[in-house]
Amino acid sequence: MSTTERKPKEAPEQSGRKGKPRPPPSPFYIPLNITLYLFLVSNGLAALYAPIQDCDETFNFWEPTHYLSHGYGLQTWEYSPEYRIRSWLYVTLHTIIGKAGSLFSRSKSAEFYIIRLFLALVCAASQTRLYSAICRTLSPRIGLMFLVIAAFSPGMFHASSAYIPSSFTMYTSMLGLASFLDRRGGQKTAQGIMWFGIGAVVGWPFSGALIGPLLLEEIIVGWTSGSMGSVIRSIIDGTLRCLLVAATETAVTSAFFQRFAFVPWNIVAYNVFGGQDRGPDIFGTEPWTFYIRNLLLNFNVWFIMAMLAAPFLVLQALFRSKATSQRTPLRSLTLVAPFYLWLGIFTVQPHKEERFMYPAYPFLALNAAITMHLILIFLSSTNPKEIVGRVPVEIRLALVSALAIFAVNVGILRIIGMVTAYNAPLKVIEALGKQEVSNVAQTVCFGKEWYRFPSSYLLPENMRAKFIRSEFDGLLPGEFPEAKGYLDRVKGASLIPTGMNDLNQEDPEKYVDISQCSFLVDSYFPSSMATELEPHYILNEAHWKKVSCQKFLDVSQTNLLGRLIWIPKLPFLPDRFQRKWGEYCLFERQRHLLIIDTSVEWIPSDFKRPAAAAFPDWNVHTTKPIPYRPFRYGPKYFVTMGLRSLKWDEWIELDNHYLKYHADKARRIEERGSKCSNTAPEAMEGAIELLEELSAYLPERYPSMFTKTAVGMDNTVTGESFNIVQRPLAEDPMQMAGRMVQDDLALMFEKSDGEYYLLAGSVLLAGFWRLEDKYGMRLSEIHTSGDVPQYKEKLEKGMMNFFRRLKPDDPMLRNNYFIQVDESLPWSYSIGSEDAAEVSWSTAEKNKAIEHHYFRSERQSLRRLPRSGAVLFTIRTYFEPITEIVKEPYVPGRLASAVRSWGDDVSRYKGKEKYEEVLLEYLDKKHQEQVAAGLKLEEEDEVRKYPL
Repeated sequence: MSTTERKPKEAPEQSGRKGKPRPPPSPFYIPLNITLYLFLVSNGLAALYAPIQDCDETFNFWEPTHYLSHGYGLQTWEYSPEYRIRSWLYVTLHTIIGKAGSLFSRSKSAEFYIIRLFLALVCAASQTRLYSAICRTLSPRIGLMFLVIAAFSPGMFHASSAYIPSSFTMYTSMLGLASFLDRRGGQKTAQGIMWFGIGAVVGWPFSGALIGPLLLEEIIVGWTSGSMGSVIRSIIDGTLRCLLVAATETAVTSAFFQRFAFVPWNIVAYNVFGGQDRGPDIFGTEPWTFYIRNLLLNFNVWFIMAMLAAPFLVLQALFRSKATSQRTPLRSLTLVAPFYLWLGIFTVQPHKEERFMYPAYPFLALNAAITMHLILIFLSSTNPKEIVGRVPVEIRLALVSALAIFAVNVGILRIIGMVTAYNAPLKVIEALGKQEVSNVAQTVCFGKEWYRFPSSYLLPENMRAKFIRSEFDGLLPGEFPEAKGYLDRVKGASLIPTGMNDLNQEDPEKYVDISQCSFLVDSYFPSSMATELEPHYILNEAHWKKVSCQKFLDVSQTNLLGRLIWIPKLPFLPDRFQRKWGEYCLFERQRHLLIIDTSVEWIPSDFKRPAAAAFPDWNVHTTKPIPYRPFRYGPKYFVTMGLRSLKWDEWIELDNHYLKYHADKARRIEERGSKCSNTAPEAMEGAIELLEELSAYLPERYPSMFTKTAVGMDNTVTGESFNIVQRPLAEDPMQMAGRMVQDDLALMFEKSDGEYYLLAGSVLLAGFWRLEDKYGMRLSEIHTSGDVPQYKEKLEKGMMNFFRRLKPDDPMLRNNYFIQVDESLPWSYSIGSEDAAEVSWSTAEKNKAIEHHYFRSERQSLRRLPRSGAVLFTIRTYFEPITEIVKEPYVPGRLASAVRSWGDDVSRYKGKEKYEEVLLEYLDKKHQEQVAAGLKLEEEDEVRKYPL
């Protein structure tokens, strides 16, 4: 921007002393390869050490990427098909990068860092491209200053490898700006539009505002120079390229959501036209000074220089017109305008976040570099009539150098300060990978530190992140449905998750009880006050053992200077200048205190179950189900536990429906995972004892199907081998047990409060209830939450006494029944989606045809496991069409009488209103047909005995 620093001319080569041609002077003070290396080092260090500054990066981008790559991950409301404001194309591109990296390392954490390093490389390439364009078209000195600012500023350090759309648009904005600057070979307007368009469509639509001044200048110059036709063609060309990108983005994202989704518009609509009580403002607002303070922190002197760019250009044009270059003021102001435009737009928005400035960081660096260039022009004056001309050159150079060195050093101290103060979450979570973690599903829980969870990429393959209650009362992330194959993951992305909303309203279903946590992450600051929801776990050594603790800056106790930059701990510094620290820790539940903490002391019993006799002539293809018909004649329906003794030979019943049940269970395990089969850490011993019991019983009772092995048991029909002695187990023990039998399984454990809690289960074919709803609940709460009729009045006390008195040698049995109005054994979809927040009979269609009515009978056994003391439920479901069971003598009349005997509470519980008209009419008709055919009612007790 000054003729005092002449640019190299494209002229014939001059001869040197010996007549050899002299190459033209380089347009770069630092060669491009060295520049690339500098940016790679700076950005690479950020990829390896920079903390994740924004929880949006984790939950909106790392977690969906982990879901696509590994089949599970946390999900925010933005990814619900109801809202569709996140791009699956953006996520898919990064998933491909991570998967390509996994060819070199099978570690999930390696994938995490490979993606970050790739982003650092892309950023370095974009920075180098823009540096080249600045040096060639503006000035090598401006290019040099841009390099210094971009390589050593805290803002660029954090933005360079951040996995968020605003960083992506920062890359594309640099490439777009370079295209508008570099006109070698002709104008590259179309290319510039394309790069800005890619950033706006795939990344963040608001970044499109940055092209405004650049495109406006192209139009003005084209209009005044008579080349408007060329400009229009370039704009059309660039627009068509953007439309192609938009079509790709829409196709990919719509495929994931399985409904039309144009994410850029959805983002704009939500943020601009969301309406009252919606939009970004509900997630927090900041004063208008937020970005000024933030940019001073991240760019210090360079931010001030960037703000001075336009005033200095005006002053130069007014007072040093002879020193200005041939470029018009329009060109100069066009280059500095995007930063002002961006800062102005986002300053007036109430909702402010640091990442919103990322797309404008290169423009800030360019503005600051231009200002420094103008200052150097002013200081280079040799006119003795001017004051500056009389100052020695050495002093002027020293002043400018000191300013640049000060800015660089403050930036480096800020970077070191941020890394040392806040990268503990990355270090602490990585420690989990070094633990001997069981191969069964385990959980690491987050309370008040939920927003610092870095990524599931840093967790072992079998571990899941969960949330416990804290003082935070907004909406936490949920979970994508677990899926093995890529097509299943695409399908899972199209499912509407439960409990999601765009109002930041809390969903209690997002929490788990702390008893379900194998590990816990929490921070501790000595100056902070503990609360009921946020106790100081670090002080509870009886329950939690430290695995890894890292220093974490105590902001409330550290003075301003210590919060801003890194200050070494020096003995001569006053204490008030020292940085104050807390701890960020990973804890493991104390295993040796599990019984003391969570249950009453159970003294293992020496009881041994009697060996079971082989089932005579049992065959997986021909042995029919036992026809349980557990209903009695009216006029009154009695609510009782209905317990009777169980013979050991009849503990587990299998029949010729086994293969169908087994297939249903396998599919449910694959699709729903821990939602249907799960084991709390403190229930592990009981679950393993159950495996041992089944592996001993089944080969005894059903030798044609099961064979005892040295490590467990083989299923000779399905070809499965169950190794129950290896550690870690191949899968969750309850999941493994569920594959063995047709029953659903549940383990209840007594805690120190005398209550029994559901801490392990494999509930895959329950029809009307979900393990995830009842998991961790007390026995009473399980029944009251399900509105079991007369539980409080008639059943609770007796059931509690029964549980306490139940002995290992005294197994019991009971039966119940339901009417279902759809054909699905695993889940009765007529009462609502299995993933709905609430389900009830209110959603069922009334008076469906009798062909849709099914009789659902449950045979439940209860026994106490002798070693762990757990009470085991086995729930075997029998499922048959009503049209089939009415063919049996006496069944239609007795069932009709039983249904009519239900009281109002039982009727509501069993959904009678939805089917009674059709069902009773049909049963009465069939009963009359049987009577007309000669059925002798007086002989019923001899022919059919309860419950058969």
